[in-house]
Amino acid sequence: MTVVSAALTKLRPLQEVLSVSNEVAAELATVDDGILGALRDRLGIALLLRGNRLTLEGDDVRVGQARAVVDELVELVEGGQVIGPGTVDAVLAALDAAENPREIFEDVVWRHRGTKITPKTVNQKRYVDAIRECTITFGVGPAGTGKTYLAMALAVAAMQEREVSRIILTRPAVEAGERLGFLPGDMLAKVDPYLRPLFDALYDMLDADRLNSYLEKGTIEVAPLAFMRGRTLNDSFIILDEAQNTTPEQMQMFLTRLGFGSKIVVTGDVTQVDLPREQASGLIHVREILGAIEGIEFVEFGNQDVVRHVLVQRIVEAYKRHADETGTQRRK
Repeated sequence: MTVVSAALTKLRPLQEVLSVSNEVAAELATVDDGILGALRDRLGIALLLRGNRLTLEGDDVRVGQARAVVDELVELVEGGQVIGPGTVDAVLAALDAAENPREIFEDVVWRHRGTKITPKTVNQKRYVDAIRECTITFGVGPAGTGKTYLAMALAVAAMQEREVSRIILTRPAVEAGERLGFLPGDMLAKVDPYLRPLFDALYDMLDADRLNSYLEKGTIEVAPLAFMRGRTLNDSFIILDEAQNTTPEQMQMFLTRLGFGSKIVVTGDVTQVDLPREQASGLIHVREILGAIEGIEFVEFGNQDVVRHVLVQRIVEAYKRHADETGTQRRK
C-alpha cells in the first residue's frame, strides 16, 4: 500500500454513536453547549447529543481522540467532578502527556462547604506535587492559572493537618498607577488594597468566624513584604504573591526568612512587572541564581493553564503575541 493510500485509509470518514447516562448527558448539555462546543473546536469533528445518544462524526483518528476524551469526561462526572469547557483542554493535555486525567482532577487539595479545590490542568497538578515535595516552590505564569489559589489551599490543608502551625501571606506593596501616600488611613489601611485579594481567597476556603479567629490570634498573618524583614519564620507555610514586583534584594531578604519546618511558595507573572523599567525584577533574577539548587522547584504555567473565562486566556495570548512581535517583553 502506498503512503498516500495509507493516509487516505487512516483518515476515512467515521460515525460513532455512544450511549451515556442521564447524569453525563445533563453535564454535556450545559448552557450554551459549552462542553460539546469545546470538543468540536478542539478536535474538529461533528457532535450531536440527542437524549442519551452522543454521535461523533469525522475522520477515524479524530473520532478516536474524541471517544477517549468523552470516556474520561464520563469517568469524571460519575466520580462527582464538575466539568466545563476548560476540562476538555485539560483532558486533552493530560492524554497528550500520557497522564491519567482522573489523577489530576481527583487530587483534592482542600474541601470547604461541599466545594472541592483540585488541579484543573497538567501543570497545576505538577505544581501541587512540587509544593508538597519541595521546601521552596516558584509558580511563574500568567493571571488566572491558579498559582496563588492552589498554594493557599495547600497552606490551609497543611495547617489543618498540623504540618505547620501558621500561615503567612505576603505581597510587595508596589504602586501600579496609584500612590500609597495619597491613600487615606494609616499604613495598614494604605496597603489593604494590595492584600485584599489574599483575604478574598481565604474567605473562599474557611468560614468567616474561623478565619477571623485565626487572623486575631496570628495563626494566619497577611502582611506587606516589608514586614518580613529581620524575622525567622519557623513551622510556617509562607506564600509570597505578586513576586514579579520584588527587587532582587527583596527576594533574597524574603527567601532567607525560611526557618525550620517551614515551606515557601513564591508566585508571580513576569509579564506584569510594575517596577520601573530600570529596576530589575527579583522573580526574573532569581531563576538564574537558584534554578539548580536541590529542594527548589520552578513550575512554569502557560496560556493553556488559564482557568478563568475563555476571554482571559485569549487576552493573555494576545499580549504575549504582541510582546513577542514587538520585542517588548521584560528581560530583567
